[in-house]
Amino acid sequence: MPVALLAVAIGLLAWRGPDPGPIRDAFRAVKWEWVAAAVGLNLLSVLARAVAWDTAIRQSIPPPHPRFRSVFSAFAVGLFANAVLPGRVGELARVGVLRRRMVGREGTTATLVGSVFAHRMFDVFPAATLVIWVLLTAKIPDWALTSIVIAMVVGVGLLLTGFVLARRGHRREMEELGRIRALLVRAREGLAIMRSATATATAAAFQYAGWLCQLFAVWAAMEAFDIHLPLSAAGLVLVLMNVATIFPLWPGNVGLVQAAVALPLVNYGVGKAHGIAFGIGLQAIEASVGVGVGLFFLAREGLSYAMLRDIDDEAEAVVEELVDEEVAAEAGADARTRVTG
Repeated sequence: MPVALLAVAIGLLAWRGPDPGPIRDAFRAVKWEWVAAAVGLNLLSVLARAVAWDTAIRQSIPPPHPRFRSVFSAFAVGLFANAVLPGRVGELARVGVLRRRMVGREGTTATLVGSVFAHRMFDVFPAATLVIWVLLTAKIPDWALTSIVIAMVVGVGLLLTGFVLARRGHRREMEELGRIRALLVRAREGLAIMRSATATATAAAFQYAGWLCQLFAVWAAMEAFDIHLPLSAAGLVLVLMNVATIFPLWPGNVGLVQAAVALPLVNYGVGKAHGIAFGIGLQAIEASVGVGVGLFFLAREGLSYAMLRDIDDEAEAVVEELVDEEVAAEAGADARTRVTG
């Protein structure tokens, strides 16, 4: 299915897309020093986000904690998985990779899944700030405004869910969630970071730093493609890129991302072909970081592409096993309650 969707997207671009001539011209005029700056800023963004996840992990599991280089390695492998595989398999892949460094630590899988959930929810703070700033300063098409509002409603809903789960300790309070409730209960430990103001502020600060680096990386990429616009335009591009990749229909959502980047830039006087060329270049810059760094750490972990898929399946299987255990435990508790009642 993802391959078919990707083929349709490429076919639409070829059929209804702009003349490829101006796209080639835009690539010939690229300023490579700005490309290098964009790559460097994306690397800094990855580092900052990895530190935020490390903060969540240190709050959610007891010592000894995994070394930061192991956390960063797992994070990088997860980026690679998200870049080359459909779906958000990289989130479970990084859990599976880090578990290999924590042999003998029982019950950590669901907790690490919870730490990934907490880490992802901390994206809501800088994302909300970015969206508000963009809404106040950028030229936003109506269709883009609707997409941004929907994405923010979903993000805020996830954040509030995280805070509620982090502070509730009684399983009965989530009884209506059924089987999903079991996984949320086991993963609640990973959301322990929400209980510490200092850890919350630290993780949020590093996520802000990561987003800020990515914002300037987008602006640097615009300069590389001879698009000289205010920083707010780069903010609009960053917001819409993230909206376009919320639901990965195929690897990288190639085609969809380029449309999300090019169409709003038309309001700034950027030609559609020039905007698509920029969208291709911007995605290539971001992918070069995710794939390049991810491949390096994949090799460092002694893994192959095929083994990466196996690790992801293994992590998912462990989580399912924990869910089954939780369901069984809940059923037993309910039975004992009925007997004693």
